[in-house]
Amino acid sequence: MSEQFIDQDPQGTQEWIDALEAVVEFEGSDKAKHLIAHLIEKARVHGIDIPYAANTPYINTIAPENQVNYPGDLSMEQKIRAVLRWNAMAMVVRANKTTSVGGHIASYASSCTLYEVGMNHFFKGPNHEQGQDMVFFQGHTAPGMYARAFVEGRLTEDQLKNFRQEVNGNGLSSYPHPWLMPDFWQFPTVSMGLGPLMAIYQARFMKYMDARGLAKTEGRKVWAFLGDGEMDEPESRGAIQLAKREKLDNLIYVVNCNLQRLDGPVRGNDKIVQELEGVFRGAGWNVIKVLWGSGWDALLAKDTSGKLIERMGEVVDGEYQAYKAKNGAYVREHFFGKYPETAALVADMTDDEIFRLTRGGHSPRKVYNAYKAATETKGQPTVILAKTVKGYGMGEYGEAAMTAHQQKKLDIKGLKYFRDRFSIPISDEQLEKEVPFYRPESDAAMMDYIKEKRAALGGDMPSRQDNAEPLPVPDLDAFKMLTEGTGDREMSTTMAFVRLLSILLRDKTLGPRCVPIIPDEARTFGMEGLFRQVGIYDPAGQLYQPMDSEQLMWYKESANGQVLEEGINEAGAMSSWVSAATAYANYGVSMIPFYIYYSMFGFQRIGDLAWAAGDSRARGFLLGATAGRTTLEGEGLQHQDGHNLIMFDAVPNCLSYDPTFAYEMAVIIRDGIKRMMHDKEDVYYYITAMNENYSHPAMPEGVEEGIIKGIYPFKKSDNKAKARVQLMGSGTIFTEVIKAAEMLESEWNVAADIWAAPSFNLLRRDGIEVTRWNMLNPTATPKVPYVTQVLSQVEGPFVAATDYIRDYPNRIREYVPGAFHVLGTDGFGRSDTRAQLRNFFEVDSVHIVVASLKALADEGKVDVSVVTEAMKKYGITGDRAFPLHV
Repeated sequence: MSEQFIDQDPQGTQEWIDALEAVVEFEGSDKAKHLIAHLIEKARVHGIDIPYAANTPYINTIAPENQVNYPGDLSMEQKIRAVLRWNAMAMVVRANKTTSVGGHIASYASSCTLYEVGMNHFFKGPNHEQGQDMVFFQGHTAPGMYARAFVEGRLTEDQLKNFRQEVNGNGLSSYPHPWLMPDFWQFPTVSMGLGPLMAIYQARFMKYMDARGLAKTEGRKVWAFLGDGEMDEPESRGAIQLAKREKLDNLIYVVNCNLQRLDGPVRGNDKIVQELEGVFRGAGWNVIKVLWGSGWDALLAKDTSGKLIERMGEVVDGEYQAYKAKNGAYVREHFFGKYPETAALVADMTDDEIFRLTRGGHSPRKVYNAYKAATETKGQPTVILAKTVKGYGMGEYGEAAMTAHQQKKLDIKGLKYFRDRFSIPISDEQLEKEVPFYRPESDAAMMDYIKEKRAALGGDMPSRQDNAEPLPVPDLDAFKMLTEGTGDREMSTTMAFVRLLSILLRDKTLGPRCVPIIPDEARTFGMEGLFRQVGIYDPAGQLYQPMDSEQLMWYKESANGQVLEEGINEAGAMSSWVSAATAYANYGVSMIPFYIYYSMFGFQRIGDLAWAAGDSRARGFLLGATAGRTTLEGEGLQHQDGHNLIMFDAVPNCLSYDPTFAYEMAVIIRDGIKRMMHDKEDVYYYITAMNENYSHPAMPEGVEEGIIKGIYPFKKSDNKAKARVQLMGSGTIFTEVIKAAEMLESEWNVAADIWAAPSFNLLRRDGIEVTRWNMLNPTATPKVPYVTQVLSQVEGPFVAATDYIRDYPNRIREYVPGAFHVLGTDGFGRSDTRAQLRNFFEVDSVHIVVASLKALADEGKVDVSVVTEAMKKYGITGDRAFPLHV
């Protein structure tokens, strides 16, 4: 209401308000919402500006009269929470008495109730008839999950003693890490922002699997537990519109609003709850606020003046944090004391009673009703904004303190306070010796209660299982059109991949399991044929006739489509890929995801997700298309990739390749299907693909092992010349290597053997592993790295050229048995033709020739004048600037 407006008819205004009250009383709130919405719509038709308000008052969304009774034993569950809080705290404190491994107490202390209501009443386990829920646990709350698993008997006391001490075995990982605890954690979440993003795409993929008839997912939910500070990460909010657009009513965010980031208030001068409500409500989500515990209900009912709600709304988070760090007298004075009306509400309450007024996130009744409403919501995702206190129960030892997040040690006074606060039956004598864990006897009522609740919900949570059936491995003959060569026809390795994918899609067993994922470049990659072949997934189907419907390859969306076309959204596409790549564990169904994208928008844009994929034990294929610094004509600096192969090699279980020919692509992908989907090995593949057309030869005999390991002999020279050089390369620059070999023989009478090296990265890994083994086994017969084995049979020098920075081929330098000379594309990319770019970066055939002659001259096999002559012939001068600096 405008502050300048003076109500000339307050009686008439009151009649309108009374009319609304009557509608609510006799026809319900839904009818009232309907009337108000139509009034606003009519007002806007008449040009009356009604500002959009995405916020509701700073009170609970669910009114007390709309709450259902709590179905559990509140007293028993309070005791359980006390034990879990104690064990979570003890685990961290014990670990840091003799080490400095760190840990977090305050996060779980604030969110314990949020988790326990779920564990006892909502989170479905692996044996539930509807299937297991997926829970993205907030990373810093891991000790609480271990504490519960310990009480349940799933973890031992020795494991809790080894929290964050895993090297010697029998330890527990710091945060949710499926790689380190593959039977326990479902998802890695502690890289903040990835949990909310991956949860959205996991919920979407759950719908996809159901729509395509690959898994029954009705009733399953995706729960994402997040921190309010975490919601500042762009990834946390970046895809919330997708959840609304695709009506992901299987998705529930629970944001633990303890009002504090790692160092201080999330919004000290504002309200994070109101901000998040506006963001999510504006994006079309169902928003449920759980701000005040049951003790506030009576005060709100007594608040006939409206001053309490007004006061709740005007206090900022910095003040709310201080209230819980102080005491009841402080709250009486500074919160209730501002207005006579609010002061009167608590006049008959003691300071202790005021201080015991809890926040909604610590009230099982309030949380249960929010969860129930969320699970029953249809047609839209839900976010629950639950207000809590960071370090709840820690008192002066960290409760609501700025330092709460870093709290990992308690002195004896702090331990006694914590023990007494939660009534844990541990004596002073025990505390003087150590910080003991506490687990009730196995036949105690508490243990029976926990077991009964989890049994009714379908078993252990969190838990992760791989029950997927292995997929068959296609015969290499299935890819004959790729292994037999193209003859005079030319094509790119991107088109080779598209043809390979088409072959797989036609396979009756493997076809339905393939998940093609494209950001928004299907036509760029020549994949528009998939639109008609298998359709683009959209739960709404296709509500329009596409303008290209009369064309052969028209844009086709379908409710059971197979292609995931994600728009201009690499992070979303990667999240979809991770969902598909972990389907074997989350749905019991092995999928074969292929995510193809501009390679330059690769690891440096989605590297955090690529690392999380490794942690998740993802299995699938990433295709970095238009790869290389010079293969992409005209596009320039921000499109030309010369480094992502090295970056992906940083992920320990990622196998990376840079194939040149169609048969290499076929052998690599077939090997991937075998290792990942048949043998169930926890690796994933990064494969480059180019858009440059050239002819592809037939596959030479016996090269499959070399392709997979990283190097094989492509062509041996028949020239009997005295001077001989070994050339190697990968990707499109390998075609320049082949030209250089021909030039060396025809123009300079130098014999040039050619080696294809689809993976310098894997050759390096093998070399490192062999070197390590030899060091640790000094008396055994030394092993020889694979690249050393194959190159020891020939005479150097060795010259390598790729479309990537020199560091890529240089990775095998120490394993090459001779002088090793490397050419690469160090520097920024730029716009021009391929020929000009390759000359600029000095990786074209003429520079390979000059590098080879110089290498031979260094060894005295040709005269240095030959090098000078070659440079003059090819127009190469010694005063050119290094491309790195240009």
